[in-house]
Amino acid sequence: MEFNSLDAQRESCEAYVASQRAEGWVAIRDRYDDGGWSGGTLDRPALKQLLIDVEEGLIDVIVVYKIDRLSRSLMDFARLVEVLDRNNVTFVSVTQSFNTTTSMGRLTLNILLSFAQFEREVIGERIRDKFAASRKRGMWMGGFVPIGYDVKDRKLVINEPEADKVRMIFERFLSLGSASKLARALQAEGVTNKRGRRIDKGFIYKVINNRVYIGEAVHKGTAYPGEHTAIISKELWDGLHTMLQRSPRERRAENRSTSEALLKGLIFSNSGSAMTPTYTRKGDRLYHYYVSMDAIQNRITAPGSGPTRLSAAMVDGVVIAEMRRMIATPEVAARVVQTFKGEGTSIDERAVVGALTRFDDLWASLFPAEQARITRLLVSRVTVGSAGIAVDLRHHGVGSLVRDLTASKSQEAAA
Repeated sequence: MEFNSLDAQRESCEAYVASQRAEGWVAIRDRYDDGGWSGGTLDRPALKQLLIDVEEGLIDVIVVYKIDRLSRSLMDFARLVEVLDRNNVTFVSVTQSFNTTTSMGRLTLNILLSFAQFEREVIGERIRDKFAASRKRGMWMGGFVPIGYDVKDRKLVINEPEADKVRMIFERFLSLGSASKLARALQAEGVTNKRGRRIDKGFIYKVINNRVYIGEAVHKGTAYPGEHTAIISKELWDGLHTMLQRSPRERRAENRSTSEALLKGLIFSNSGSAMTPTYTRKGDRLYHYYVSMDAIQNRITAPGSGPTRLSAAMVDGVVIAEMRRMIATPEVAARVVQTFKGEGTSIDERAVVGALTRFDDLWASLFPAEQARITRLLVSRVTVGSAGIAVDLRHHGVGSLVRDLTASKSQEAAA
């Protein structure tokens, strides 16, 4: 504003100084205005400069409009009075006629300061009560805006591109069970936070623990229904936090047991939803499954989408049988030979057939990680539907497999 309360206060103070001209009073040109700063603290730029000028002997009298314009804290003002007394500076209030050089003035000053501090504390209580009441009604009360939302008309509204990132973080964390692995993956993919910075482990934990994403407003540890729209379903939130209740050691063990799942990243339901590997424990045994994200997120699926939960052993067996069938087909061996000849690679047909014949024996001796690698060479996608399991094979991947098998055979011969 061109003319505000500080200007009005200064005019009153200048008029008072002019009325004391007979006493030799003259207003200095410097202004000590702390606009926008609370009188409840001494950490204000203009007040600090005022005290410096007092110590340097540049000021004889401090004139204020009201006493609480200088400080609203009794203890703070007591310290100010000590500084003023030490430098023989008088304190005068224009609207509260007294000065600090007399005992009556000091008594009046302390009384007024006590009321000023009481008023400040009451105002603080009213603000806190209003804030708490607003949060209980689910209102947004300011602060850092979480990723996935923007603020319009003092309300949180969904930012769809960012909301997709939030959903992706929840879904992939539930699948991986590790914030470190997810952070490394997101950094490699160039995914950033709301400020355009790289996503780290700490950011992921802040996101997955922020109840604003399930449509709640939290005040002092208590959650209330919010006015904003949720980004994450309650089922996904509950599933993820049930997983978090297990110890990190148990989650690491789960990661080891599922990280090398044969069809991880390759298997989908007929609706297009990814199926993630999981397991249950009965006694000392682990039972592995593929579960559709539709079931995890409690989404409604169309008729014919197929089962949402399948035994991993059963599905893996079907896929392995399909890979073996493809490898055993004579046409595939002939195609590999033709590919090698086209590339100028010197290899005869008997070597190709021999390498492919050894596949069955080799498969049983491989570690799960190596089996998963070979599966990705030979399979592009597995689709589960009500009509059965469809396996899309990569015929060109057989050539890479033959190269691996012939290379390992050559190494065995050299040894």
